Amino acid sequence: MLSPFERMIAKRYLWPGKGEAFIALVASISIGVVMLSVAMLVIVMSVMNGFRGELTDKIVGLNGHAIIQAYGGKLEDWENILEDVKATPGVADASPLIERPTVVSFNGVASAIFLRGQIDEDLVELEEKVVMGSIANFVPGERRVAIGTRLAQNIGARVGDTITVINVDGRPTPFGTQIRRVGYEVAAIFEVGIYDYDEKFVIMPMADAQTLFLMGDTVGQIEVTVDDANSVGEILAPIRQALGTQAVIADWRTINSALFEALQVERAAMGFALSFMVLVAAFNILSSLVMLVRAKTRDIAIMRTMGATRRSLLKIFVTTGTTIGAIGTIAGLLLGALVLFFREEITGGVAWLTGQELWDPEVRFLSTLPAKADPWEIAAIIALALILSFLATLYPALKAANTDPVQVLRYE
Repeated sequence: MLSPFERMIAKRYLWPGKGEAFIALVASISIGVVMLSVAMLVIVMSVMNGFRGELTDKIVGLNGHAIIQAYGGKLEDWENILEDVKATPGVADASPLIERPTVVSFNGVASAIFLRGQIDEDLVELEEKVVMGSIANFVPGERRVAIGTRLAQNIGARVGDTITVINVDGRPTPFGTQIRRVGYEVAAIFEVGIYDYDEKFVIMPMADAQTLFLMGDTVGQIEVTVDDANSVGEILAPIRQALGTQAVIADWRTINSALFEALQVERAAMGFALSFMVLVAAFNILSSLVMLVRAKTRDIAIMRTMGATRRSLLKIFVTTGTTIGAIGTIAGLLLGALVLFFREEITGGVAWLTGQELWDPEVRFLSTLPAKADPWEIAAIIALALILSFLATLYPALKAANTDPVQVLRYE
């Protein structure tokens, strides 16, 4: 605890007098550097967390937590397998699925796609992502599909247009395999928010996909959603053992392992690198306090002769430096929150000024810049800034406390 005398002196040193403008400038720079370093850490870590969380939610929302993929592309006896999966503890839902790469064309423009056949319940869940048309118009046998917004832009298709889906694995004939070309009406255009999905996916009822790919009553895979995404491997272990060599199970981490590992490495590297900014800010606090001690050497000597103890001087300068760090940290948190709140406007403004797209959906997968603040990470950033600020005050505070008033005032 500070005494009234120590508190008064510390306050005076935080607000230098009129003749000490240079010291005030150095202290202000120290606060500014702490503010910018804390804000940068908060912004970058929140964006990285938001990017990973948003990407995970969208991928899992479209593909589930795991996929049971049949060897050879056709899962026999899938009804019994589906019942066993649904009865497994920890499984929230499971549904059959067909997903195959193929080609779609419209008005002479062709594009490689992934065609998905889904049951009615899954098609209804897609309705909330529809931006034009309606999934409600889907009736098996009527040849209607939903396509992503980017694909619609690429081939120039709109709701009501008829696109041609090409199945290269057509019917065998005496003259070779006959490629199948089937026309489908675009009944809906959806936007998931992941660039690749919005550009590559065409979705239709399960029965139509079975007819197109000549699969009879079989399916290609079963999509599984579990209660705890992080325990998906343990939950599906009994199913994996029961299936044996009939099918393989791939969970969301395995399917996107390269992407999420890259994100984790980038997140750790960015956090480590930006932490050095806080260290630089601490050195700024150290330098400002050293200058303050040198400028106040005579005042310190006079206070010592008036009865101020070494402990009091130590507390005064530690309080001064730590307060600078605390002010900078609070300002940094506010600046970081402000930038994150207006992040879309800021990126748009910078893109307009520079003529360069800062958030390219083709590279970043997501259509918008996400952000998600982690309270534990924010607490760690605050602790890092305050601890380094405190450590930076120790040397100048000890220097001030060890000032010899006799040597300083001898020739005064």
